Amino acid sequence: MSALDPFIAGLPKAELHVHHVGSASPRIVAQLAARHPDSPVPTDPEALADFFTFRDFAHFIEVYLSVVDLVRDAEDVRLLTYEIARDMARQNIRYAELTVTPFSSVRRGIPDVAFVEAIEDARKAAETELGVVLRWCFDIPGEAGLDAAEETARIACDLRPDGLVSFGLGGPEIGVPRPQFKPYFDRAIAAGLHSVPHAGETTGPETVWDALTALRAERIGHGTSAPQDPRLLAHLAEHRIPLEVCPTSNLATRAVTDIERHPIREMAAAGVLVTVNSDDPPMFGTDLNNEYAVAARLLELDARGVADLAKNAVEASFMDTAGKARLAAEIDAYTAEHTAAHAG
Repeated sequence: MSALDPFIAGLPKAELHVHHVGSASPRIVAQLAARHPDSPVPTDPEALADFFTFRDFAHFIEVYLSVVDLVRDAEDVRLLTYEIARDMARQNIRYAELTVTPFSSVRRGIPDVAFVEAIEDARKAAETELGVVLRWCFDIPGEAGLDAAEETARIACDLRPDGLVSFGLGGPEIGVPRPQFKPYFDRAIAAGLHSVPHAGETTGPETVWDALTALRAERIGHGTSAPQDPRLLAHLAEHRIPLEVCPTSNLATRAVTDIERHPIREMAAAGVLVTVNSDDPPMFGTDLNNEYAVAARLLELDARGVADLAKNAVEASFMDTAGKARLAAEIDAYTAEHTAAHAG
């Protein structure tokens, strides 16, 4: 435990890269597994911990999809969504853009309208009852191909829930080139959604370039390999294109082999707008508070530096101007109070 941990715990925060199913707590996963006994997901907590120990990125995807399979009806969707917000409230997360993969649930037989109604019902309840503002990024599961892209774009553009702000692309990068998804991103952007694909997590910086040029990315999910290309880093910094950095996730999936060599230092040193996120927190044995602690250590930040990191996420978010100003002011007030108490 570091001296900054209490400060981080109380710090108002926004999170921009966190997955819906990937945020299922072990308690909820165990409950869902018990309801669906044909699933390979164990219900015993110790066995569940072993189940979430990943050999590599491919194994992570395998495990992730087995948890996706547990979400089979609208009640599952609503319960999961609300409980995620409850976990966020405990961490003083005020705003989150949750990456949701409607194709996976619709393919499982949940009607698209019922799915959208379930997440929207949970969103409204979370804001009223927990004080957590949720927004959605509907993402294409890249491994499922162009049919999944078509279905995701249809649901996003035709149903367009009130909480939907962006359109993404997740799943494996190797063997799933970004440019093939251009028509679907074009459609989403034309409908007023922001482009936020994953890129450069398990592939090189050329994938980030593809996301920028073909998919018109406004933020990059991960971008772990970006420092391999100084020209790319300079481009990201010059155009204030944020990176959604998830340190513990990168280590768990072997995107980086040593947390001490995580490229977040090079990103920040180049002037890139870095945000810190938890990705699939229970699966990786982390949460957003822990990710801030990791980043603070790697970047050698004090409390003010951590607060600035939190404000990066506010700036990079798709909140309206008034919402950004409110949350930034709350971060500043909290930091000033902490600084005064520490000085005293």
